Amino acid sequence: MSSTEEANGTETAPPQATVPFWETKPLEAMSGAEWESLCDRCGQCCLLKVEDEDSGKIFLTELACRLLDVRSCRCRDYADRHASVLDCVVITPENSRTLGWLPESCAYRRLAEGRGLEWWHPLVSGDADTVHHAGISVRGWVRSEKGVRPSAIARYIIGEAG
Repeated sequence: MSSTEEANGTETAPPQATVPFWETKPLEAMSGAEWESLCDRCGQCCLLKVEDEDSGKIFLTELACRLLDVRSCRCRDYADRHASVLDCVVITPENSRTLGWLPESCAYRRLAEGRGLEWWHPLVSGDADTVHHAGISVRGWVRSEKGVRPSAIARYIIGEAG
């Protein structure tokens, strides 16, 4: 304690560490910018999915949406993606709890399930490339759906989603 604090009979509290918004706010209370920043840009949600008509199970393919830049794992037309990809799913706080095909690593899913962000998430690491270095993203192992006939998509199934 300093001599000034002793003379005044006061103590100053140590500086408080700032708690990240994703640890204090419910998903529904996040601003649009906060919500968008949760996306780690892994590209996994942009993989084409095949649903088994009989069982309802959803399977992932190694094909990415034609709008996904498979190198950067970013949508080439994010703002207007629904105009050209009619079945593009908007992930919301509400459906992040029910979309069973979201990968276990997805920040939206993790937070909806009460789990924190992983060390490689850009908000934690401070580096947008850690998601790629950690092997979480689709970079390097998917191809675009461009040129693949819709009837051939099932040939590219890699496993069950979720």
